[in-house]
Amino acid sequence: MGDAKMPYSLNSKSVAEATNAWLIKRGVRLEEIAELVILLQKKYYPNLTMEECIHNVEMVLSKREVQNAVLTGIQLDVLAEEGKLFSPLQEMIQNDEGLYGVDEILAFSIVNVYGSIGFTNYGYVDKLKPGVLERLNDKTTGQIHTYLDDIVGAVAAAASSRIAHRKQAEREQQLGLPHTPEDSDESHSKSF
Repeated sequence: MGDAKMPYSLNSKSVAEATNAWLIKRGVRLEEIAELVILLQKKYYPNLTMEECIHNVEMVLSKREVQNAVLTGIQLDVLAEEGKLFSPLQEMIQNDEGLYGVDEILAFSIVNVYGSIGFTNYGYVDKLKPGVLERLNDKTTGQIHTYLDDIVGAVAAAASSRIAHRKQAEREQQLGLPHTPEDSDESHSKSF
């Protein structure tokens, strides 16, 4: 009986910590993602603060689906950097092949967490490639960010969507309209 294997049990805290650690290891700071959020939302909410944007990025990153996408995408980028994928996938990810859209599909799983409004936000930053996205798309660094650039854009788009939903809820509350929040800040502890 000494060889009895313990059943698999996922440690949620370690997944959240790994997500944060890998973003940092790959050179992405939460503040850089928050800058994209400000770019996307400042026109609609001129009083939006960097702290509020960082908080919303943290809330998006606290979602398990998002953590799964971040870890999966970063690992594929790292494996491509190390030349450890099978051909032709190796070359497609290494060269960020234009017809390879799985990186965007993974990003859509993040965008979807806060509804369809995120798709337009994501499309905008994906096309414009401002700030951190420009750096992640620099092919001269030797690093591969085929997945990470889309993931970062998707996290910013989801955080922007979260802000839009919450601002609408605030307006409804001010008007005395019935309201049910989509998620609660209090239910999530800060892990980033």
